[in-house]
Amino acid sequence: MWLWIILGLLLFFGFMVFTGAPYVPSKPREVRGALTDLYPLGPADTLVDIGSGDGIVLRIASSYGAVAVGYEINPLLVLISRLLAHGNRGVTTHLANFWNAQLPDTTTVVYTFGDARDITKMYKKVQQEATRIGHDICFITYAFEIPGITPEQTVRAHHRYTLKPLQSSARQV
Repeated sequence: MWLWIILGLLLFFGFMVFTGAPYVPSKPREVRGALTDLYPLGPADTLVDIGSGDGIVLRIASSYGAVAVGYEINPLLVLISRLLAHGNRGVTTHLANFWNAQLPDTTTVVYTFGDARDITKMYKKVQQEATRIGHDICFITYAFEIPGITPEQTVRAHHRYTLKPLQSSARQV
């Protein structure tokens, strides 16, 4: 029995090491600060959380009236997130790989706890989505800055960037 539990834990944590940042629970007070001081989140917003973990960011965003959409690759964390948000119509958690996902067209804010290995790639993906959607997206990162890009604002460990749609060569006539 113990062997199966240990094997399960090794697989769980090994899975996270190879697929992205490890699960680190967010502190509600810090998330609230980011969603008020860096970006005043409200009912007109759709927040996307990359690697949404247990869904705390989603539940807090929903408490501000925003639509909250999470992408999480770990099935156990998706289950926990869905259980904790049970009955909250403003929260949706997808068991999906963010790299293959298309953000909702209404996305106004993307939140992530990325890691040094993936943060630049996340920035580029969100930039592509801003261009596809055709409007600015506020990108809030926790703990890691985008190398070579100065944040517009920093509050404690959170950093805010605004990604504007890029002009396509077809529009530049």
